[in-house]
Amino acid sequence: MIRLLTFCCLVFAITLHAEQKRPNILWLIAEDFGPHLGCYGTKEVSTPVLDGIAAKGMRFTRFFTTAPVCSPSRSAFNTGMYQTTIGAHNHRSHRDDGYALPAGVKLISERMHEAGYFTANVKELPAEAGFKGAGKTDWNFNAPQKPFESANWDELKAHQPFYAQINFQETHRTFHAAPHADPAKVQIPPYYPDHEVTRKDWAEYLDAATAIDEKIGKVMALLKRDGLLENTIICFFGDNGQAHVRGKQFCYEEGLNVPLIMSWPSGIATPTGFEPGKVSDRLLMSIDLTATSLSWAGIAKPDGMQGQVFLGDKAEAPRDYVFGARDRCDMTVFRFRTVRDVRYRYIRNFTPDRPFLQFNAYKEKQYPVWNLIKELADQDKLTPEQAVLAAPTMPEEELYDLQTDPFEIHNLAKSNAPEHRAALERLSGVLQTWIEQTNDQGRIPEPEEVAKNEGSTKGPTKEKKLKKKAK
Repeated sequence: MIRLLTFCCLVFAITLHAEQKRPNILWLIAEDFGPHLGCYGTKEVSTPVLDGIAAKGMRFTRFFTTAPVCSPSRSAFNTGMYQTTIGAHNHRSHRDDGYALPAGVKLISERMHEAGYFTANVKELPAEAGFKGAGKTDWNFNAPQKPFESANWDELKAHQPFYAQINFQETHRTFHAAPHADPAKVQIPPYYPDHEVTRKDWAEYLDAATAIDEKIGKVMALLKRDGLLENTIICFFGDNGQAHVRGKQFCYEEGLNVPLIMSWPSGIATPTGFEPGKVSDRLLMSIDLTATSLSWAGIAKPDGMQGQVFLGDKAEAPRDYVFGARDRCDMTVFRFRTVRDVRYRYIRNFTPDRPFLQFNAYKEKQYPVWNLIKELADQDKLTPEQAVLAAPTMPEEELYDLQTDPFEIHNLAKSNAPEHRAALERLSGVLQTWIEQTNDQGRIPEPEEVAKNEGSTKGPTKEKKLKKKAK
């Protein structure tokens, strides 16, 4: 009897130990943010906390969201599925029509909860942190009534293992951080006018990044205070690209490329492929972080999930291509699809008759450089690279050699060079196959009345009212 009790106690202890070794997983999500941190080479920004995490953890340079705007992008990386496959591709759509996810598709928080994880989208932090989480979800489908179990940091320590998100609003417009960057010294991309308006706007964006870094420093202090650092995986990334004219809502690098910095805890066995201090240029998508986070929790990748595991024993082969898509944003209807390999980005435009600066109330109100470009175009004061943004139409196809043209200003779609023709044909074919194999729902236009009401079936949204006011 004593031996039996001893054996049972041993089994219980081993089981408990194994349970304790399941890592906590914490996603730190910045809004509208490109890789503009000191560790990515950006000057005039102060990000010592994230730079330090990157130095001891891993930093990824080719991590892309599947959409260049929040709601379709978040719909994708919270499910591990392309937003175009699950019908969540139009920005802020399906908010009041009862649209549900396809059978078999679930939120990552649901899957974590089912596996015994405590889930939280943290808004309430201890007073010593001095801030609140944004709590953003912004999904284009009818979500469960309670997709997370908590919004309170103080519940995490007592409910391990946990899967939690903290969302940071600072790099979403309007910017409101304390000044730090010198507008005279910031580096402006050549497709924007080198103007005091542009420089001030860019500096304020970098100041917002500095403010996020300060807040993440406070989160790190809380993790240390609560004894959570040794068993919590930390992932910092952006929900879509940078909050600038050619970034957010467009399918160039700046609209889709976001930072990914990962810290691995000392108390959890290091997975295959994780190398402290390494900078990885592997092609990754945000939905891959979903699949990989599930694998860390011991959850097998669900059948049909489009994200791929990229670390650990279950890691899949590296991707040759990453994909992105943009559809209606507010009242502005475009349809772009893009594919990128290690060297080239190809963009197909299904609405080439429309101008890049097609009316969008949000951009008109919040992006001063958007209006500056139009003003300088009227005065014939734009360089050829800048004037492209003010053209009355857009190209049907775009091809950029990112090795020689990282700013994507030389469209090679009509180049006769053999290597360019080969790249165009190959990537166009890859994109078409992806559209068909993933059942791209963007091939079916929204009903005209729904599009007019910006995805709502109950009348104009805030953006629609802004448009009327602008008129």
